[in-house]
Amino acid sequence: MPSPNLRLTIDTQALAANWRTLARASGPATCGAAVKADAYGLGAGEVVTALARAGCREFFVASWGEAAALGVLPDGARLAVLHGVQDGELAAALASNAVPVLSTAAQVARWRSAAPARPCDVMVDTGMNRLGLSVAEARSGLLDGLRIDTLHSHLACADEPAHPFNRQQLAAFRAVVAVIPATRAALANSAGVLLGADYAFGLTRPGLALYGGVPCAAAAGHIAPVVRLEARVVQVREIPAGASVGYGATWVAAQDSSIAVLNIGYGDGYPRALMASGRVSAGGVACPLAGRVSMDLLAVDVTAADVAEGDWLEVAFDLPTAAAAAGVSQYELLTGLGHRYQRVY
Repeated sequence: MPSPNLRLTIDTQALAANWRTLARASGPATCGAAVKADAYGLGAGEVVTALARAGCREFFVASWGEAAALGVLPDGARLAVLHGVQDGELAAALASNAVPVLSTAAQVARWRSAAPARPCDVMVDTGMNRLGLSVAEARSGLLDGLRIDTLHSHLACADEPAHPFNRQQLAAFRAVVAVIPATRAALANSAGVLLGADYAFGLTRPGLALYGGVPCAAAAGHIAPVVRLEARVVQVREIPAGASVGYGATWVAAQDSSIAVLNIGYGDGYPRALMASGRVSAGGVACPLAGRVSMDLLAVDVTAADVAEGDWLEVAFDLPTAAAAAGVSQYELLTGLGHRYQRVY
């Protein structure tokens, strides 16, 4: 259940602006949106609604459970399930309007036997060695007779524009696209969109950058922050100089200090690794953390601010900066925020 003392505000205007930025960068290609993992933890239903209002009509989830959770899509929207049709999922797939992205020979056989007239997507592995048919399988005749809407692959090193593997994968994918009948092709994620027109093909699949992540240097300054964290003050303590705060007594007050204890911690996806660099804003005053982040609580030195029990304070959460300071990927930090926040759109 969401806590009444934790708030996650999702700026849907910024979300839409980021999609428009990526759509422009996609050129003539259609720009979609990855909304898997509950739209990276921000609420897939609300995100799809906001993006559809901005003009997005192509969405991607990981599983049939995620597809079902979205319910009725906006008019004209198309949903693809990236993990295909596993054994035991055929009934759910056939009952859904979503399209499977087939990635193994067994999935191809399963779909062909059950729904030969229904369109599907196909994933081809061009070197990432994650999901997808091998290039040899794709060119073997295995796909003959399928109604393939989109032929997909996925870049392994798009966040490193100069990496030679990007061009290798592009060449491998072009060779497959040239011989497999499909309505269109898709290769680029957020960082891939910014690699240039060669990588756009007919459809792009941005994810992280929609939600305020900066996947590569080219995105810096062009992607708006989407997420704002706030937590309520549970208690304000007055402590004398020399008193310590938190586990391990690692923080010691250099002077008589006011300490605000907030209802947020690593159980809410705010990592301990941010205790040295993390900041909280109290009425526009930046306040440093005091001691280690606990599971549900965060102590902040508010000596320079006017703070009372029950106040809401903003917890600094610039996604690329916080992820770098915490030593985790932006994806991991964002999706790890959890479900105890009230989500406000």
